Amino acid sequence: MAFFDYSPELVEAGKKAMELCAPQFAEFDRMAEYNGERVLKAFIDNRISDIHMKGTNGYGYGDDGRDKLDAVFAQILGAEDALVRHNFVNGTHAITTALFGILRPGDELLSVTGDPYDTMQGVISGDGIGSLKDFGVKFGKVDLLPDGTPDYDGIKRRAGTCRMAYIQRSRGYSLRPSLSIEVIAKICEAVRSVNPDCVIFTDNCYGELVEEKEPVSVGADLIAGSLIKNLGGGIAETGGYIAGRKDLVELCAYRLNAPGLGKELGCTLETPRDMYLGFYYAPGVVCEAIKTAIYAQCMLELLGKNPIPRYCDDHNDIVTCFDAGTADALIGFCQGIQAASPVDSYAAPEPSPEPGYTDEVVMASGSFTQGSTIELSCDGPLREPYTCYLQGGLNFAASRAGVLLAVQNAYFKD
Repeated sequence: MAFFDYSPELVEAGKKAMELCAPQFAEFDRMAEYNGERVLKAFIDNRISDIHMKGTNGYGYGDDGRDKLDAVFAQILGAEDALVRHNFVNGTHAITTALFGILRPGDELLSVTGDPYDTMQGVISGDGIGSLKDFGVKFGKVDLLPDGTPDYDGIKRRAGTCRMAYIQRSRGYSLRPSLSIEVIAKICEAVRSVNPDCVIFTDNCYGELVEEKEPVSVGADLIAGSLIKNLGGGIAETGGYIAGRKDLVELCAYRLNAPGLGKELGCTLETPRDMYLGFYYAPGVVCEAIKTAIYAQCMLELLGKNPIPRYCDDHNDIVTCFDAGTADALIGFCQGIQAASPVDSYAAPEPSPEPGYTDEVVMASGSFTQGSTIELSCDGPLREPYTCYLQGGLNFAASRAGVLLAVQNAYFKD
């Protein structure tokens, strides 16, 4: 508290929030310990050595470090196989590779969690840009119920003929709850009851290592996500992953590389060390991000806001969202986060067009890795009710300062 000029009212609210959050913090410290031991066991079981940290060039034939990294990820994620590559440019790219790897003309992709988030819209239904629609893949959806929970009866009515059921674990740019592993298991059961051969795919972004299991362990066939979110631990500089059934992962590798070549090639350059190290640190970093989320939720609730989730609720991802109320408050909150960033703290984010989004978006991200959302960041589209999405936080002490400055900039300015 000594280094920033917080208002006295904010300081008192911050102290109260720390007291209220203590039980939740203790639970996620336990989760970090559990998942940390799981990750350590996977490294030991796969006999990871210094030689695996060395990158390869050219075709990358016989890259044992690449193959061992796949094995470590598969073990932790409860999967038969994994495809972990630096040349996935983001989570949407990894997800897109999985969709195009599995789906064929005439197949139906059924989203069982309503509309996917903005950047997936072009992938699914964009005209003339090489979307799934352009390749003859049909799209359907089962909307969530008014309370944001899955419509299990609706899923059973619609899933009987689809090739793939698509589950979005996190909330995207919406106020619906993120999905717990327990809920994902129930969705899988509903789909399987009417279509045993359906491929169940989960967009796992923001949810990794928040619970003791991942979606593949409870019925999903395939998951995908980004390494500049949870599993990169703030150290991986780029990349993404796909994990699940071995035959499906192989099809995804054919799509990423070339049919018939798949996982057999692809050099790793200088990336393996950061990817291994980031994964090793990920359980603790995810814990710090969740603590940041819980603290922010408590602070916002003390100010009369209604964050989702509440600080005392179950947490299934690292994201917090709340209605800022006005465009000025949304922009002010983001500018406060930026002001507390280790990189580009002097910058003041302003709304601007963003590829893949229909509205201007204001984004705060003073991160060591561009666009990293395991690092403290927040953003929101400039549309009513001016909902703000906060995520990340590599260490709670610094991220707490960011939350306080954001709240002060949005709601305590003179």
